[in-house]
Amino acid sequence: MSETTSLIQQAWPDVDLDRVVLGAAPTPVQRLVLDGVDAGVELWVKREDAYGDGAWGGNKVRKLEWILAEAKRRGVTSLLTLGGIGTHWGLACARYGAEHGLRTTLALVDQPIDDHVRQQWALLQSSGAVINRFVDMETARQSIKSIEEEMSSEQGEHVWSLPMGGSNEYGTLGYVEAALEIAAQVEAGEMSAPGTVVVPVGSGGTVAGVLLGLAAAGLRTHVLGVVVNDGLDLSAEAVAALANRTADLLRERGAVDVPVISPDDVEARIDWLGATYGDPTPASVAMVEAAARAGLEIEPVYTGKALAAVAALGTALTGPVLWMNTHGPR
Repeated sequence: MSETTSLIQQAWPDVDLDRVVLGAAPTPVQRLVLDGVDAGVELWVKREDAYGDGAWGGNKVRKLEWILAEAKRRGVTSLLTLGGIGTHWGLACARYGAEHGLRTTLALVDQPIDDHVRQQWALLQSSGAVINRFVDMETARQSIKSIEEEMSSEQGEHVWSLPMGGSNEYGTLGYVEAALEIAAQVEAGEMSAPGTVVVPVGSGGTVAGVLLGLAAAGLRTHVLGVVVNDGLDLSAEAVAALANRTADLLRERGAVDVPVISPDDVEARIDWLGATYGDPTPASVAMVEAAARAGLEIEPVYTGKALAAVAALGTALTGPVLWMNTHGPR
């Protein structure tokens, strides 16, 4: 698809940043009633699962719009990134990277196995990506540099090494964009102004972008990050730092009046993680089932855990509550 003017470019007209459009905006917002969530909670959903095309969607697509544009600007030929063996991010990299002439190499780490992970692993194996499999994240991280050096020196690739989930400054721009979209939908009367936005946090880019975008739009909204990954530092301090690195990128590329984010602006909670990353919990499985009865397809590792937090906290959350459904494959 072609490049078009983004809400980021509208908010900061002098900014020199491009994106490759991979989905249709805005994604819908809708009022939601779910079994297990207190009826006193005014719950809304932002349908990020609808961002993409008929076969793929979700938050990874928004991140790749900015990453692919920057890769093109840099003359990158290969993407190198990390994830679990059920990674949606790695699969999205392989698919959209190939569509834009980029090779994808993945360093994948074992994680708890369920039917969803088995399906993802099969898709990854048939994706065309070069796969390196490791028993744990520390081994994978230690191996990334040597993989990158081999790709560069022996294979002549111009490699861009990306963090898990695409959560660098460029990927985070995708959710600055989404947050500006939320503000526009509130202004248009499509939804109530949220008192709390609830975001699943697997690598930090989505919540950091939402945080920065809402602040830029002037929405005084509490951001609750439901942390689902115990292999990364996803504290409020780490999320705020990523938001501020993204703000620095905007300033470097010509934006003015970009807000500064404090760790006090975000709440990051690990209460609904379960045993480890990738491990469904009874509460997250129950929310997957409740969402299915409401016509939404989610999964138990990210979106199910974020909804479990909404169910557990109920009316203790400042309402209205907006939950980000970031699930992609469909």
